[in-house]
Amino acid sequence: MSLTIALDMMGGDFGPRITVPAAIQVLEKHPTLRFLFFGDHTEIQQYLPTSNHSLSERITIHHCSRQIYSDTPISQALRYSKGTSLRLAIEAVQKNNAVACVSAGNTGALMGLSKILIQPIPGIQRPALTSLIPTINGHHTVMLDLGANTEVSAEMLCQFAKMGSIFAENILDLVYPRIALLNIGIEAIKGLPHIRQAAQQLEQSIDLNYVGFIEGDQLLNHVADVIVADGFNGNIALKTLEGTAKNIIHLLKDNAQSQPKWCTAWLHRILRHLLKDKYQQLQSFNPDKHSGASLLGLQSVIVKSHGSSNSDAFANAIEHAIFQVNKNIPEKILKSLS
Repeated sequence: MSLTIALDMMGGDFGPRITVPAAIQVLEKHPTLRFLFFGDHTEIQQYLPTSNHSLSERITIHHCSRQIYSDTPISQALRYSKGTSLRLAIEAVQKNNAVACVSAGNTGALMGLSKILIQPIPGIQRPALTSLIPTINGHHTVMLDLGANTEVSAEMLCQFAKMGSIFAENILDLVYPRIALLNIGIEAIKGLPHIRQAAQQLEQSIDLNYVGFIEGDQLLNHVADVIVADGFNGNIALKTLEGTAKNIIHLLKDNAQSQPKWCTAWLHRILRHLLKDKYQQLQSFNPDKHSGASLLGLQSVIVKSHGSSNSDAFANAIEHAIFQVNKNIPEKILKSLS
């Protein structure tokens, strides 16, 4: 089945230098896929392959000279968004010219424009930024909200739990996934009132497999398949995990490079042999490996990639969007609420 996806080519720290190679990489894997590129035509053309016409035929460039920068305040970004690459990419989904949108641009603007132009699924108050995080046993956990809503109610947390459960069922192929609420302790008396109230409501739900509170030190231990939080705490928790993983990887590399050259090669071979499995497992926590957070709860698929994404990371975000479209995630959330 042919799919058309809209890409904000100007988003992120590097723009077309990253987004174009990523798109080409994905096109080579999906022969029926088509892209709508939104961005500066001249910049995009610099990175397009000139020899492969079969790929170029599946790309349509919509030139626009305006873009929303990552440091633009949200209110200003929304007010002056008309004609920008981000807004035009979302509008392509709104007008049914594309089935999904992927951007590495301004997170607040992406969320704000998506909620205005795409609209939440009936029964969902606000969409939640949702992503997969790897666990130490090689599996994944769905985590939401990761920054879309800094203030939430108990009802919203329950809606996040429902959406996260459906997401886990379809993306991770699970039956009756375990749901936990991120809290400062596992005891029932701990936490803010809206978190304790959400826990009471989830305990009474027969449709959801609620297993209780989870603390920050258990996020990677696969004690739950879905972790629910407000956007403020969820974002901090995710950034902490990602930063820790990156720092450990860099620390290992720096230690090896600081040795004498004759020792470095010898030590590298020994460590690679002894720690091969552990090092590969640590690499799985690199944000580039699982770039792509979905605005779950909208009527169409909108995916946010890291602003600092490299081409592999942005390609992974596109693949994430394709997978959700093929799994009909928005339709299944709507069906579960009706």
